[in-house]
Amino acid sequence: MAVFVLDIHGKALMPCTEKRARLLLDRGRARVHRLLPMVVRLVDRQAGDCEFQPLRLKIDPGSKTTGLALVREVAAVDALTGEVQLGVAALNLLELVHRGRQISEAMTARRQMRRRRRSNLRYRAPRFLNRGGDKTGRLAPSLQHRVDTTMAWVRRIQRWAPVRAISSELVRFDMQALQNPEIEGIEYQQGTLFGYELREYLLEKWGRQCAYCGARNLPLQIEHIRARAHGGSNRASNLTLACACCNQKKAARSVEDFLAQDHKRLNAILAQAQKPLRDAAAVNATRRALANALQATGLPVELASGGRTKFNRSALGVPKTHALDAACVGQVHSIENWDRPTLALKAMGRGSYQRTRLDKFGFPRGYLMRSKRVHDFATGDMVRADVPKGLKAGVHWGRVAVRASGNFNIQSHQAGVSAVVQGIHYRHCRIVQRNDGYGYFLNPANHTKRDQVRPKASDASHPALYLPGMNAEVSRAL
Repeated sequence: MAVFVLDIHGKALMPCTEKRARLLLDRGRARVHRLLPMVVRLVDRQAGDCEFQPLRLKIDPGSKTTGLALVREVAAVDALTGEVQLGVAALNLLELVHRGRQISEAMTARRQMRRRRRSNLRYRAPRFLNRGGDKTGRLAPSLQHRVDTTMAWVRRIQRWAPVRAISSELVRFDMQALQNPEIEGIEYQQGTLFGYELREYLLEKWGRQCAYCGARNLPLQIEHIRARAHGGSNRASNLTLACACCNQKKAARSVEDFLAQDHKRLNAILAQAQKPLRDAAAVNATRRALANALQATGLPVELASGGRTKFNRSALGVPKTHALDAACVGQVHSIENWDRPTLALKAMGRGSYQRTRLDKFGFPRGYLMRSKRVHDFATGDMVRADVPKGLKAGVHWGRVAVRASGNFNIQSHQAGVSAVVQGIHYRHCRIVQRNDGYGYFLNPANHTKRDQVRPKASDASHPALYLPGMNAEVSRAL
């Protein structure tokens, strides 16, 4: 991953490689400004002395996870046609994991407890039409959270890198209509992107697997649940995905006949066929609000469709991830350096406002601490604990959960495995980074051999600090 760089006054400079950041730190020319994502601050350079390359931030909005990709635009000339083609080189790949579902469930629980207090627990006059303010354009808290967290990271990346433009998914368009404005009817749909929007919808709806046998990681075909020969339509509710083998075996038979021996799978298919996509509805409800917020940044904003993203990803042979989808948003003819680790940003919140825990009947069953800090530590802080002796002797690094007794729990995440070390005394802990409402870990699925960092022999006793993508010297300095 590229390391963000700030000048002596805190202004954004061009990101650099991990090797260059290590040299700057070793020579005393830079200081660690932030650990994750890695940001260093130079002590001998100003922004006016530097040259900048065109950087673009690309966004792939999602209901559960939003992909972010910071790319450098590269212009290449086709040797045959002489046409200038726009390519990108990936610098940082990020995946922002939202907590909209938790917010929705918390709002539901609070509404149920409030309803009980107003009914048979104690009388309180119900509220009626006394909520002030204009509700036009208002989003539910779980939906507004997706917009706010995405824009929060857009503003952060703007502070750390000289972003000059933004690309985001929003609308659906067909290149055939741009080439021939007089096209109409069904011919309009059969353009360059014909079938990509519907296929992407079906892939999300059916979990990217064959509906009849559950096979994954193989080409899937669009299949009619009720065959056209028996009156079936082309509506999305009548379409599913099947592998070539199951599609040929089913042919024009009814799904009840084809799955007569597998009633469980049959019932699941019939239920899923009419089930709406809640996640798709959330994205559809927030896409316009997110686009307006991006345009309010004052940067040029390119809006593209999900069909164009899938078309680019398929043409360039890039694997399917949220971050790589973001890198393929908009006009892209080539992509470089996409095989790099992805930093996951999981929205964890800043603690619970409710300090009383209730049982299923609405009565108190426990109380939380009234203060969120214990010995200047708060849940969510990233700490380093050096335990000199005992069963937990060694160095532990990760996210801390505080306890009133002073014995904390530290959760580390490395190589895709989470481990919790309990009972670490606060005297052994040192804060590395304050809680900002997010948890950080690198996605091991995107790691390559050249991204792995091997610790030095002198640091073999500190394996928890060697996260992939973080060099040993920077880790030891923190």
